[in-house]
Amino acid sequence: MVIAAFFLALALVLPFLTAQVPTVGKMLCPMHLPVFLCAYFCGPFYALVVGIIAPLLRMLLFGMPNFLTAIPMCFELAAYGFFAGILYKKLPKKNVYIYVSLIAAMILGRIVWGIAKAVLVGLGAIDFGFKAFIVEGFVTALPGIALQIVVVPLLVIALRGVVVHSHDDGTVHMHLHGDEPHKHDK
Repeated sequence: MVIAAFFLALALVLPFLTAQVPTVGKMLCPMHLPVFLCAYFCGPFYALVVGIIAPLLRMLLFGMPNFLTAIPMCFELAAYGFFAGILYKKLPKKNVYIYVSLIAAMILGRIVWGIAKAVLVGLGAIDFGFKAFIVEGFVTALPGIALQIVVVPLLVIALRGVVVHSHDDGTVHMHLHGDEPHKHDK
């Protein structure tokens, strides 16, 4: 749970890197990275929860994203986290399957986002059609998609052997799998 909270905090903070230029934020999708990483390190349930909470909490704390963006984004990020986490859990533990689970989750999450946007259209809240789905979901987000396909698997592969222990006193210790843990970790 400590690691999931870290990814939630990261999802709240990373968008500040692109806040000065909102167009860049839409292109790089900074809140997506922590949700995907949460899926691989914490599993589908925690990632789903982080995906739901992050856009809403960010909207409440900082006013961005706006309500009509945050709602479909909650569904999108929750789907990313759930599908990436469940596929990673079920597929063989070979590096290629990190890419398979990531790309499948990206596609499924964008479909869920499109459905959520369509519901808002049905409520008369926004104007959104198939062309907007393709442009907003894929064309505009292409730099973020590329960034996610490069960064997420590299971090998962690099950190997969790290074992994290959180303790009742609030301390957290990390060591490489196979290395002798600290006395406090036993």
